[in-house]
Amino acid sequence: MKRWICPVLLVVVACMASCAPRERTLVVLSTNDMHAKILCFPRLAAAVAACRDTLPGGLLVDAGDRWTGNAYVDKCAVPGKPIIGLMNRLRYDAATLGNHEFDFGQAFLGRMIDSMDFEVVCANVVSDTCTFPHLAPGVIFERDGVKIGFVGAITNYEGPGHPAGNAANFEGLEFPDPQQEALRCAERMRPEVDVLVLLSHMGDDRDRELLEKTRLFDLVIGGHTHVVRDTIVNGTLLTQTGKDLRNVGVAKIWLRGRKVLSVDYDLVPLDAYEPDAAYQAEVDRYYADPELNRPVGTLGHAADKWGLANWMAAAIADEEDAEVGFYHIGGVRLDSLAAGGVGTARIYDLEPFDSHIAVMRMTPAQMRRMIVAKYNESTREGHRIDLISTTPYEILTDEDDNAFDVRFPALREGRAYRVAISDYVFRNYRELAYAEGGITDERVADALLDELEEDSPLAPDNRPRQRVIRMETKKR
Repeated sequence: MKRWICPVLLVVVACMASCAPRERTLVVLSTNDMHAKILCFPRLAAAVAACRDTLPGGLLVDAGDRWTGNAYVDKCAVPGKPIIGLMNRLRYDAATLGNHEFDFGQAFLGRMIDSMDFEVVCANVVSDTCTFPHLAPGVIFERDGVKIGFVGAITNYEGPGHPAGNAANFEGLEFPDPQQEALRCAERMRPEVDVLVLLSHMGDDRDRELLEKTRLFDLVIGGHTHVVRDTIVNGTLLTQTGKDLRNVGVAKIWLRGRKVLSVDYDLVPLDAYEPDAAYQAEVDRYYADPELNRPVGTLGHAADKWGLANWMAAAIADEEDAEVGFYHIGGVRLDSLAAGGVGTARIYDLEPFDSHIAVMRMTPAQMRRMIVAKYNESTREGHRIDLISTTPYEILTDEDDNAFDVRFPALREGRAYRVAISDYVFRNYRELAYAEGGITDERVADALLDELEEDSPLAPDNRPRQRVIRMETKKR
């Protein structure tokens, strides 16, 4: 017996099938905190090419800190140019600013932005200077009929009031609250786009704070804290790839019509890809610098982070015949150095900021004031041992982890000591008190190079000289 099917029903079903919203996938590839690690770029190029072959029309974006951390980029004729040239060649679509974009000054950054073939967006930088362009807070792209908006935001928490770095680099600029400005921009853009993404250089902790207040964003691509993140906060995916271009983030946004159904994320290690030959040849040309490849000296054994910080504090003290040396841990840009030969480039990787040595006279009471104030900061740099010193000391804290005293077992109270520090500490630490102080013409990197050349093989001291002691009761 034949089953009768209503021809009208067939027409309705066919119409429903043809009129149903089309499902599609949008891919956003991301990097953050590359810190000029161009040796990894040929593998990134291979990974991006593979993705574009599989899913054409994807976007490639960056969440800040594109330079500072590789001498072959930072010390070339135009600092930063190699990484920007490679990004232009790979056809990045958009990026936001990181704090290290300002390391060579805002006038330099303004000129570099002109050379970037991708959009640079930041909702919370306000410029009234002629040296730095006023940036758009966000940008909208269209792919396969879908509109994707990107909002940019940069930290202002460490300054305070501006990104981490020398305050002089930010003069004439204002950095309003990044969370408020990101939300303000998102509210304006949300009705205009189908997908809304935040490019954030606030740090994953601040990104989480923001997402707990809103569900305006479909995806957050973060940076600044150098961690790996792939987590859902209040219904929104929060991501970060780590640092140094070890990974690329792959966010897959699933849509039905223009409605976002879900967002998935994969962290893809770049060491799984064979380097692209053309990009490798370009990187090799940058690495053929004879001065940066010059061997300087040797380490008798490996130095860890503590060992490098101890060496830097001792080297600047020796350079200036100071009795005490301090070096801030944030200025130690390598996690370790292996035993054996050390070339010029590695010293500039360790100290990429062209820092100078400052010298002054300080009493233990003045040192105590500086250390306690820094430890008690509410910023990300607070509540840790920040100032590594040639002289041992102990930070005493209460049960709430607030410092109230510092013990100096090798110093005599009331005596003024000759002290060497970096110019970053001299310019930026708010509770620095001293006498007869100033910044010298001597560079930190030169002090390290001289000592390495004259005293090899060096034997780094990896033992911490500073520690925190938690007291059982609060200091009254």
